[in-house]
Amino acid sequence: MQLKQFYTFSLLIFLFLGGSANLWSQNDKQADLERQRRALMGQIEQLSKLRQSNKKKEQNVLNQVEDLDSKIKTRENLIKVTNSQANLLTQKINQNINRISALRDELAKLKDDYAAMVQKSYKSKSSQSRIMFLLSSESFLQAYKRVQYMKQYSNYRKKQGDQIKERTALLQETNTKLIDQKEQKQQLIAQNKIEQKRLQEEKKQQDALIATIREKESTYVAQINKKQAEANRIDKEIDRLIREAIAASKKESGATASEKTATAGTMPTFSLTPAAKALASDFASNKGRMDWPVERGRVYKKFGTSQHPTLPNITTYNSGVEIETASGSVARAAFKGTVQQIQLIRGGGYTVLIRHGNYLTVYQNLKNLKVNVNDKVSTKQVLGEIAENSFSGKTILKFLVYKDSERLNPADWVYNM
Repeated sequence: MQLKQFYTFSLLIFLFLGGSANLWSQNDKQADLERQRRALMGQIEQLSKLRQSNKKKEQNVLNQVEDLDSKIKTRENLIKVTNSQANLLTQKINQNINRISALRDELAKLKDDYAAMVQKSYKSKSSQSRIMFLLSSESFLQAYKRVQYMKQYSNYRKKQGDQIKERTALLQETNTKLIDQKEQKQQLIAQNKIEQKRLQEEKKQQDALIATIREKESTYVAQINKKQAEANRIDKEIDRLIREAIAASKKESGATASEKTATAGTMPTFSLTPAAKALASDFASNKGRMDWPVERGRVYKKFGTSQHPTLPNITTYNSGVEIETASGSVARAAFKGTVQQIQLIRGGGYTVLIRHGNYLTVYQNLKNLKVNVNDKVSTKQVLGEIAENSFSGKTILKFLVYKDSERLNPADWVYNM
């Protein structure tokens, strides 16, 4: 019976250890999903606040549609993450149901064995029977072995009692977890129903706005084209400033006439001192880990070419990332460097260029500047206040990243952008 108990106990230990490893993995995944869910809820709350604030400033239908489109996509992601959490909880609930069943079976066997052991012990519990058992030994060695056997039997009985207590406590703990998991799942399902209802309401609002746009499509297309032309003009101005900065670096380094002129098909590059090379290397090594240029905000428009959310035949190009934030927010240096240039650009507010070796970060649409040309700045140092966008009335920072004269995607450089 002891050998059978040993094999049963070993098998259950193996199952519980395997289940525990899987459970730890699921717990990590559940914690990650919960972080995502809370982050998405925070984004939706921020979008709601920004949209409410923008309603007081402007009534541009295109901007309202873009706001709703961002909110709808974020809410759809929230619903997806919440569904994943509920599905993961379902797996954990099923595992705990199976674990409870296995624990109950094991507990029943332990109690049966313990009861049989107690009965047997009761029949031979008198001290006289134990003494006779020892005195009937044929030799001293046999008597010693019988004493050891009696000790082992007593210890085994104690262990059986301890195992029953442990399994009873584990069963109660697993039952408590199961109840908690079922409650969590119900809460997630209830929340998802609320989010689904809100999503449908937002889609109805978006459909109504889209219908308004389609009635006057040519007017809104003209607005989009005008805005794109304005952005292109500002981009050309920034490109000019960067070319001038590159030319100045070559002049300072004493480059020859042939070195100063870029060959056909190549982009102009900075001449670097050893210190500038070291800073550029430091900048490059932090790719994907840099700080946001604002304390709180959300990506309003991504880098590159994108299709308009309501006008399928219209595409727009963005040379950087546009970040929407609250009124009165400030822009911060994403990385240490030197203020290379400050320029007031019509329609774009003040633009600050910070050089990091042969890399540059550009902060567009600022006012009330806190830095000057040639200032050494540290990471997160305040550069100035972000102005309201002249077209939409929103508080938007345009953030660009360059390597020499080549535009890069800021989302590849800034953490979790």
